[in-house]
Amino acid sequence: MSKADRTRTAREKLAAQRAAQAARDRRARLLMIVLGVAVAAVVIAVVVVLVANSGDNGGKVKATPYTGPSAPVTRNPDGSVTMAKAGVSKPVLELFEDFQCPGCKALEASLGPTMRQLVADGKLKLVYRPFHLFQQEPLSGNSERGANAALCVPAAQWLSFHDTLYKAQPEEGKDGFSEDDLVKWGRQLGVTDANFEPCVRDMKQKAKVAEMTKYALETRKVEGTPTMFLDGRQLNATTKDDLTKAVQQAGGR
Repeated sequence: MSKADRTRTAREKLAAQRAAQAARDRRARLLMIVLGVAVAAVVIAVVVVLVANSGDNGGKVKATPYTGPSAPVTRNPDGSVTMAKAGVSKPVLELFEDFQCPGCKALEASLGPTMRQLVADGKLKLVYRPFHLFQQEPLSGNSERGANAALCVPAAQWLSFHDTLYKAQPEEGKDGFSEDDLVKWGRQLGVTDANFEPCVRDMKQKAKVAEMTKYALETRKVEGTPTMFLDGRQLNATTKDDLTKAVQQAGGR
């Protein structure tokens, strides 16, 4: 092979090597693009999920009437709500609660049914005392709107509305209990009073909520929620057996 032929062959091999390397580079770039698109798709999906879950879940909650054990419900001039059978005046269990309070929701889930059964059996007079405990936003606004709306609901739907507020309780740090949702839940529970919606939207019970809050914090020295008092003495029952025994010892039939 002549020198010229060897030179041409070397050039051809070099060109072939460069072409092969260019093809490998193109495949690598294509792979990076595909991976980039895939990663971007995952990121977008995660963002969508986070955004979807970042708001309150009130719009997803449907209010349904309470059908468990109970007794007649009446409103008191001080804003509290009493549930008791006719003629039952003692023992008295007072429950101080804030509808934004996760502990109150947990207590309602664990001891609420027992409280209501004792009331239905004529062994207890139950007094609900919701108030506005949280003072930092958005907890404060959620707390106040929930308490205000609870005072706007007629006694006939109060217990069902009370349970709906806990069912739809906003996560701590997130906005919730929107006016639209609060009104919607009342309508779903059969509230037909024309004053209900403006009461909710215009916060017409705000002053009463403030009075109830002052009573809880200053008069009764409540330091947190939930707090229970049985015949005026603080009760720290954590199980249904604790509660039942305490009521029996207090004279509940």
